[in-house]
Parts: sequence; structure tokens; C-alpha cells
Amino acid sequence: MKRNLAYILLLMLVAVASCSFTNKTFENDDKDKLLLDLITYVLEKGHYEPKNIDDDFSANVFEDFIDVIDPTKRYFIASDIAEFEQYKYQIDDEIKNTDITFFNLVYERLMQRMGDAKEIYKDVLKTPFDYTEDETINIKYDEEPFAANKEELKERWRKQLKYATLGTYDSKISHMEDDSLVASDEHDHKAHTPKEAELESRESTEATLDEFFDFVDDLERKDWFVQYINTIVDEFDPHTFYFAPEEKEKFDTSMSGKFEGIGARLQKKTEGAKIVEIISGGPVWRDQRLEVGDEIIKVGQNGEEPINIVGMRLDDAIKLIKGAQGTIVDLTVRKVDGSLEVVSLTRDVVELEESYAKSATIIKGDEKFGIINLPKFYVDFEDYSERNAATDVAKEVERLKEEGAEGLILDLRDNGGGSLKTVVEMAGLFIKDGPIVQVRSKDKNKDVYDDNDERIQWDGPLVILVNELSASASEILAAAMQDYKRAIIIGSKQTFGKGTVQNVIPLNNMLRSNDQGDLGAIKVTTQKFYRINGGSTQLEGVKSDIVVPDRYSYIDLGERDQANPLGWDKITPADYKIWNGYIDYDKTIADSKKRMASNPQIKLIEENAKWLKSEQDETEISLNYNTYKEEKEKDKEQSDYFKELSDYDSKLTFKSLGYEEQLFVQDSVLREKRDRWHKNLAKDVYVEEAVNVLEDLKMNNIKQGKLASVKD
Repeated sequence: MKRNLAYILLLMLVAVASCSFTNKTFENDDKDKLLLDLITYVLEKGHYEPKNIDDDFSANVFEDFIDVIDPTKRYFIASDIAEFEQYKYQIDDEIKNTDITFFNLVYERLMQRMGDAKEIYKDVLKTPFDYTEDETINIKYDEEPFAANKEELKERWRKQLKYATLGTYDSKISHMEDDSLVASDEHDHKAHTPKEAELESRESTEATLDEFFDFVDDLERKDWFVQYINTIVDEFDPHTFYFAPEEKEKFDTSMSGKFEGIGARLQKKTEGAKIVEIISGGPVWRDQRLEVGDEIIKVGQNGEEPINIVGMRLDDAIKLIKGAQGTIVDLTVRKVDGSLEVVSLTRDVVELEESYAKSATIIKGDEKFGIINLPKFYVDFEDYSERNAATDVAKEVERLKEEGAEGLILDLRDNGGGSLKTVVEMAGLFIKDGPIVQVRSKDKNKDVYDDNDERIQWDGPLVILVNELSASASEILAAAMQDYKRAIIIGSKQTFGKGTVQNVIPLNNMLRSNDQGDLGAIKVTTQKFYRINGGSTQLEGVKSDIVVPDRYSYIDLGERDQANPLGWDKITPADYKIWNGYIDYDKTIADSKKRMASNPQIKLIEENAKWLKSEQDETEISLNYNTYKEEKEKDKEQSDYFKELSDYDSKLTFKSLGYEEQLFVQDSVLREKRDRWHKNLAKDVYVEEAVNVLEDLKMNNIKQGKLASVKD
């Protein structure tokens, strides 16, 4: 059965959906138990491949929850774990009976042990560390047993604190020995003797831990319960996830790339909320009275009595600061110079520019090409007519055509996915018509999503760049273009390998009445998608036509390295015809492989990737300062050797498009961001090879007709 684009309007990779598969009544005065009941019901009825909630499931939840809340094994001791283990095979029964006894026990003990930990680290840091002693620490904590008793736990803390302090100590010693060194962090480097360096390093570590435990103290019981819920949910697959109300809002922001507020990123400090970044184009940026480093200490609403936010949870402070477009917020601010000032701002829609597509022209001799970078397949689920990835890419393609681009690079590296609808529309920009992706639900029925618009916006040479972090929607687009032989894919051996579709279900939609407030939402895997050739991208990803190494080549990444992924399979292929626009597609790929095999920059990148893997595998760390210095020197030699990578010059010239040049007059921050992007592109051997491939495809391109106009 085929679905046209009108129907696809209702279907997205991550679609907001209500739950219509239940007549069950959910009644529970305990919010935690109500959540557990709702979520497990949705998983049972709605998940693509629901799990049996049995003793094996129970044991997995047990192990994973302990690991989530105490990954470094510095809170619980062996007797705690022994006590918890009475529930190891009972959690499945508790889930079915909406019982949370196990969680309550673990949570209460964790709060007790964290209180103990505050005393332990304060006590340990009173005593100087002996960096002449020959001892090591194993930082692969999952291989370590839990401490047998409190004395052993204190010794574990001592080693972890010594390890945490060693780098700061080395930095201070190095600055004592060489005044020309520039401080690379916020720590004071004014120590004059090794004894002072040791003392100040401990004080720095203590301050860092104080900040960490201040953050932990801000967490409420409900925050820990969300961790427990998500441990249960994660057993189904890596992409099924429960969003507490605040997290659902953040998710929507990340998908749409915009929010309503003042346009500043904040960090909690003892004295208030510190401004750490000002978002270009937002109210703070336009007003120009606030700057990075200013601290907000009070928040008022349109002339009302302000609320002091010193000591308040950062999330709660942000709720006061954010608000609807057009409303006024009064901020009492301690400026960087120490003065106090009240700044009134009108809230507005703030767009996160780094979330959106951007393009540049590439000049090589007399030739001109275009590159579009797409960080994600963004969409506003409330209003698709608002800004989205498909329409933005269409605009950038049209602008590049007007600039005279003869070939196009679509950069999907690090693109984790997003909206399925935007993928189908975007793929349609490059082909006449035909299927783009196949989707199968838990009932095993197959739907084929087509581009039915016969217009082609770009019929010139096309290269798509991917890496191991190109996932989901990125893989749909790359796979479709590869199956049609419409584009040549350059990048990692394979992409991430996420071949599943999720729906976001607001839990309040499940209830006829609700006295518990906003219950959040669950993102649940409901479908799998398949290439038009019938193969799944699940686990296997998309294999590049031209494989080139990168820094991730030997590091475990991707769906296959996640917990509980769904398996690979295949279905019948869709009916499609190969693109006929290239004469010698295979020869172009073969020629590129030859160039890459002899490219010294590529060889250096692979060498660097192997070194990074060896560094990652090094888990036994010396706490002796002289040994630490020797190892650090060796690492520095290797690091300096690999600095050649950043010195690479492709000799390509990158320029912003005309419309952006006009924006730079009023937005120096945007100019700086684009200049930085262009400099990085000029050092990018993958982009350089993509241009080489475009040249070959241009020479072999059959099409000579006029390019079609932009699709509406």
C-alpha cells in the first residue's frame, strides 16, 4: 500500500500522538504509581516489539538502575547491594502491581549514602596527597566490586579524589616552572611551591565537588523516580524514553530549534543564575545591556514584586525567566563589575541558529560548488508551515543555483535525525518521483512513502557526507539517494544504524480526568523503516560508497553498541527506477577510492583514530606524579604529531551567500560563526574529496537541460 505526501503530513519520525488503543481506566492517587501504570501499559500495547516483563527483565532493571545512580561505585557498599538483591527477581511483579517498594528502598539508601559521601570527601581532602607513592587506579569502574565496608569506600574515594586532583596539581606545577604558559581553565595558577600547588589543587577539587553536590541537592525525589522509570523503559530499546514535563519542553525546543524567552543560556551559581551565552538575535542580544558573566538574582513579572532566585533550582529559575512572546520580565542583575541593575526585557521567539541549515559556495579555480550543512531534520510539530528542514534546504538549494553552483554537497555528518516528513520532502528535491522509504508497524503491514511531485529542484551532481553519528532520518535520505544512485555517499564505513520510528504520546491524553497535573510524555518505538531496496538500516546503517576513516573509526559507536537494540531484517523492495543522470557512476567511485588510498591526510587521520582507540582502552592510570608526567609527555608528543591534521589546507575558498552578507552588517556574531565554519571547511579533506567527486560527476553528467524551479 502506498501513501502520498498528503497522508504523510500526519506521520513523522517523532510524531506527537494521542493514545487511542485503550479503554482502560487509570485511577491512582499516588502519582508515581500512576506513571508506572500508564507507561507500562503503553509499552505493552504500543511498542513495536514489547518485552516479556519477567524475572530476566527484573534482573536487568535491577543491575541497570544501580549502575545508573552509582556508576563509579562510590556511594553504596556491598551490604547495601546484598539488601537490594532480595528484589532482584521481584521488580517484574512490582511493575505489574504498580508497587515501588524497590525504588523507595534504593532512593532512601542513596540519600543516606550521599550524605555520608559529603563527609567522606571533606575528610579525605583535609590530608595532603603523596604524589611520590607508586599506586594506580582502575577507571573501568564496572569491573570493580562494591566496597566491602565504609573503610574500603573511603579508600576508593581517596584514590578517585587523588586522580581528580592530579591534573590540577600538574597544571599548577607547570605554571610555577614556566610563567609563559597561559592558563587553560578557571583555576588559580599562582602557586609558588609544590606544597602550595598541592594544597590549592585539593581546594579546587573540593570546590568542584561542592558545586556537584549543590546540584544533587537540587534534585527532588521525582527526578530520581524518572531515572527509575527510564531504566525500565530502556529495557525495551535505546530510543524509547519517558519525558518528565520539563524534559518534554526541552525536546520540543530541540526539534523545532526555537523557544519563547529572553535568549540566554544560564548556569547555576551560588549567587544566582549566571549568563554563559547570549543567543544571537534574541531579546538579550538586541537589548545589549546584559553580557556574559552577569548574574541574575531576582526575577519579576511586568512590574510585579520580584522573586529572589538565589539558591533556587536552575530549572525553576528558568521557568520564571521564560514566558510567552510579548510579555515583560524584570531581571535584577549583578553585573560583571559588581553593580546592581534592573533590566526589563520583552520576551520573544528565540531561534537557535546552530540548529538550522546553512550553506556556502565553494570556489575552486573557475568552478563554483555549493555545500549545505544540516544539523538535524527539524520541524515544529504544532505548525508544520513554520520553519522546517525541508523548506529551508529547498531555499538554500535555490540560492546556491542563483550563485551559479555546478555541484552540491549535503553534509549530514553528526546529524542525529528528526522528522520523517521532512526527509520525504527533501529527497523529492533531487528525484522526479518515486518511493523514498518503507515503514512497517508491529502488525507487519508495510507502507511506502512516495514523492509524487515530478518537479526536480536540483538535477546536478550530488554528494552526501555522513559519519558514524549520522542517524535515523539522515540514514533514510542517504539510503534513498544511494538506492536511486542519485548521490554518491562519502564517509564512515557505516552510519549509526537507527532504523526505528518513535511516536511521542502525552500521558495526560490517556486519562479521562487527572488531578496530578502534567504527567509528561513517553517516546515509544512503534515502527521500523526500511530502504526502498528492502534492507533495514537497523544496526547496519548505510554503508558509504567511498569509505574514509575519521576519528571515530575504531571507537564503539552506533546502534549496535547501545543497550537492547532491535534486530536487523529485510522486507520486499519497493518499485523504483535508478536515476539515469550519470554516465559513469561506478568509475567516479573507483577513482575517488584511489585518491583516498594514496592521500597522506587520510593516512594520518586513520593513524590518529587508532591512537585515540588505544588511549580509550587505557584504564589503569598511575597516581605517581613522575609517572603521570612521563605518560603525559608521551601523549603530548603524539598530540603534537597529530596537530598536522588541523594545519591541512585544501586550497578551496568558501563564501557566504549574498543574503547572509547583508545580515552580517547587523550581526557580527553570525559573521564570526560563519568565518569559523569556513575556516574549518577549508581544512576538511572530506569536503575536498566531495568537490573532486562533484567534478567527476559534472563531467559525466548527462543532464544538460535547465534546472527546475523550487518546489513549494
